[in-house]
Amino acid sequence: MSNFLNHNVLVLNQNYEPLSVCSARRAIVLLFLGKAELIETYDGAKIRSVLQSFPLPSVVRLDRFIKAPRKRILLTRKNVLIRDSHTCCYCGSNKGSMTVDHIIPKNIGGGDSWENLACACDKCNNKKGGRTLVQAGMKLLRKPTRPNHITYIQRFVGVTDSRWKPYLFME
Repeated sequence: MSNFLNHNVLVLNQNYEPLSVCSARRAIVLLFLGKAELIETYDGAKIRSVLQSFPLPSVVRLDRFIKAPRKRILLTRKNVLIRDSHTCCYCGSNKGSMTVDHIIPKNIGGGDSWENLACACDKCNNKKGGRTLVQAGMKLLRKPTRPNHITYIQRFVGVTDSRWKPYLFME
């Protein structure tokens, strides 16, 4: 039973906007206290007490709107690679080791920001070197952006249940 209580549950705000992910244990407490309603369950899984059994929640919705501060995702090499799905922003390869490249090199004023850092394969990183995209004759396949809270749940926490996809705009 304790394994069930550690399952991830997607928490939606009152307006069905993804808010966070919590443990099934926390979601069940929210349901018992009347602070949330059950939206989706894990198929057939039950939490049992001595007298009752309850469906294991997968998605719950809060009864009141919560104005929560957005989660800040730290700008780290690991998080840039996760944001870009370990795929080179220049050639689209996801084979071999990846590194983080400054799109505008630091030596000409490029800083460390979500918008200036991108995942690159070793081959493209070496080809570009310390030059701009124009100087190296290269193009970005996609513009890097700061991840938002939905991207945070999709990629950094991970979608542990397919029932979450409609709420995370993945279908």
